[in-house]
Amino acid sequence: MMAIHSPLRSYQAMLFIPLPFVVALLLLILFVTVLRRDEEAQPNLPFLALILLAVLQSLLSGLRWGYGVQAVGVIMPVTAAMVPPLAYAGVSRLVRTSRRPLPTRIALHAVPAAVILLLMVFRRDAIDLALVLVFVGYALAILLLMRPGADALRLAPFEGAVPAYRAIIFAAVALCLSASVDIFVFFDFTWAHGEHALTLISVSNLAVLVILGIAAAAASRSRAPAETMEAVLKSETTEDKETIATVDALMEAKKLYRDANLNLDRLARKAGIPARQISAAINRAMDKNVSQYVNDYRIGEACRLLAATQKSVTEVMFEVGFQTKSNFNREFRRVTDMTPLAWRERKGGSGVSSASS
Repeated sequence: MMAIHSPLRSYQAMLFIPLPFVVALLLLILFVTVLRRDEEAQPNLPFLALILLAVLQSLLSGLRWGYGVQAVGVIMPVTAAMVPPLAYAGVSRLVRTSRRPLPTRIALHAVPAAVILLLMVFRRDAIDLALVLVFVGYALAILLLMRPGADALRLAPFEGAVPAYRAIIFAAVALCLSASVDIFVFFDFTWAHGEHALTLISVSNLAVLVILGIAAAAASRSRAPAETMEAVLKSETTEDKETIATVDALMEAKKLYRDANLNLDRLARKAGIPARQISAAINRAMDKNVSQYVNDYRIGEACRLLAATQKSVTEVMFEVGFQTKSNFNREFRRVTDMTPLAWRERKGGSGVSSASS
């Protein structure tokens, strides 16, 4: 795990001595890439901080297990305790905005690191157990936030909601994996005198750091727009049909689905209906999430444009609200069971060549 295990003194058996530094370099490149990608929009600062912390953890791991620098053992448990709170804070920015003041939120999420710091002074033998509880606790908290599926990401644009949801689930699994490794190491020292611990730590630490870094980068693509609301509206009970009829009328009249940055929170404000009410109504009545509901409108217009105009597939894609070909093609196949070009050919539209699309 990312925590230090004090009984481990030998570093000769580490599998790949330079590997932690290579991982740190790759994660740093990933951080720069995400930073440049988000420079024109509001970045998800907790996710950016999480990637940087993964860089630091990888460097510390290399120094500790690759070169026997014992001094970093004082830092590693504390920095490890900062990983789950940053992951949770990044997810929270896509799910909702907290009503607590920023200093209060920072103080709350600093508690795990503070506890580990105290344990290092008074009860070093309890550090591993405390870290297991921190990692598992935050993983469960993230999974609870994700219970509604992709619709939980109210402040994320619909196009990126599903990939972000998957990345967040991977991050939660990585936190659980890290906790599992620490438990295994504890029992390995109890029963086998740490025979397998060093190998497991050297491999699993890097795997967890890479997973968390990539997941944070992927999830940050669905960053919350700058104009998000500061309060979450309370749901009120209404008939699902009335809710869907209101949203349908809004989508058809104002073509909201063409907005590439449309998200559940913005849709709720436009409709004047609480976000949870919209999500619940669509889930119950249509057996789909809101992202699929909006993309159905987008694909419907895309089909019309492909059949009736000479616009390229790429032009159509942007016009109806998609930003990437991968998402557009995936949703097009989901709705029509064929590719955009195949649709155009089947419908006899005035298509352009595939090269121009």
